[in-house]
Amino acid sequence: MAKYNITERKEKEAAYRTMVSPQLMDELKEKILNIIVMQKKYKDKNYSARKLAEDLGTNTRYISAVVNVKFHMNYTSFVNKYRIEEAMSILVDKRYQDLKMEEVSDMVGFSNRQSFYASFYKIMKMTPRDYRVQHLAQHPALQAPKEKKSASVKTKA
Repeated sequence: MAKYNITERKEKEAAYRTMVSPQLMDELKEKILNIIVMQKKYKDKNYSARKLAEDLGTNTRYISAVVNVKFHMNYTSFVNKYRIEEAMSILVDKRYQDLKMEEVSDMVGFSNRQSFYASFYKIMKMTPRDYRVQHLAQHPALQAPKEKKSASVKTKA
């Protein structure tokens, strides 16, 4: 049985996708990328397709159509892709080596560790912890040096 019970989604033909003109679709694509990627709204746990539609002065059906046609995924998968990409950078950065997975998950915009793990596994075919361990094993120089314990012990006078 597959880990995390992930199933492939079937492509559905939605009539509203063809109702959005190619010009408007291209325009919305650029605006969506600007807001989600450039402004890093993917880090905001509460930034929904509805909020994006409001910010762009359109509706969620248009947002859905553009994301489906231009990026070949749904809105949640689209946002999670950028969250996972950022998480991958954090997981291998020695400055963040001591962070717990919950903290990494929170930094990149997931509301809980379970959805972080499921999304990470769906994209990378391994857990975030396994990714970190594997990457650090391949690049030992990236590991943060362990602090040495002080040999001298202070005694009370």
